[in-house]
Amino acid sequence: MAMLDQSRLPGEVTYVACRDAATVAKGIKELWVRGAPAIGVAAAMGLALGARDLPEGDTDAFLKGLDEVGEMLVSQRPTAVNLAWAVNRMRAFAKAHRDAGPARLKAMLVEESQRILDEDIATCRAIGGAGAHLLPDGGVLTHCNAGALATAGYGTALGVIRGAVEAGRHLRVFADETRPVLQGARLTAWELMQDDIDVTLITDNMAAHVMSKGLVQAVVVGADRIARNGDAANKIGTYGVALLADAHGIPFYVAAPLSTVDFSMQTGAEIPIEEREPAEVTHVFGRTAIAPDGVKVMNPAFDVTPARLIRAIITERGAVAPADLHRLEDPAADVTPYLVRL
Repeated sequence: MAMLDQSRLPGEVTYVACRDAATVAKGIKELWVRGAPAIGVAAAMGLALGARDLPEGDTDAFLKGLDEVGEMLVSQRPTAVNLAWAVNRMRAFAKAHRDAGPARLKAMLVEESQRILDEDIATCRAIGGAGAHLLPDGGVLTHCNAGALATAGYGTALGVIRGAVEAGRHLRVFADETRPVLQGARLTAWELMQDDIDVTLITDNMAAHVMSKGLVQAVVVGADRIARNGDAANKIGTYGVALLADAHGIPFYVAAPLSTVDFSMQTGAEIPIEEREPAEVTHVFGRTAIAPDGVKVMNPAFDVTPARLIRAIITERGAVAPADLHRLEDPAADVTPYLVRL
């Protein structure tokens, strides 16, 4: 398995060879890979790598070892629910096919991780199709990176933007830089430029000004975990963008696969928020100090946008108002009457 080290983008395109689960875990923790769907895919492949190194003799011992590898992977980042979702799916798959025996299960887990990757790409394209009609011609603002780099390919929020462009919309994307790790500046701007999509980089504190000038007709962001009531956790700063959009009468959309919806959590108050290293705030890329030594630092990686500020949540099954999100829990339910239109 090779992992693109996103922490080095855009200045350097470097792939890291991951030959064991510990290296995958390190990559998740240190942001070589980030974005909820991409973390899930990486974790599934990391579990398959971990399974390869387990003894093949006893099936119960093999499954116990698999659980331990899974817990190690899940512990790296607490907020993005796709991490635990993918690991739990892999573990459930192994238990359901235990009669195959450890040797065969190792190959089957590789195949299952590939299915998770393929499904994510298809899901993102469906999200793009479901949300493209919600973006009118004009400016669209996004925060952080929810593109191909944050998924197995195509993207969630950027998937909606790509889908709109493919449908003939004329868009100008405003990408917030996204302090403190600058995913918007380093990743979103880079991705959209690769696709020749019109993108303008702005600092986070320029969003209100850009909106006030009538340059933004819609906001679309991704999510790392969404509660049952539609409260959505995304990169720190998203809540502020949603408040600004509400103040300016601009629709605010969240794009995410259903695997990002945690139906077990009733509200966003239950979502765990990851606190990261102070050096991300006090230094530029951990090197150049921009704050005095010893200053106290808060560095939550995410915040929660209340459902009341979200016009619609765009999933692979369509775009629904947060109040109707629970209707998607049943995969067989007809949600057509609840789909949001422009």
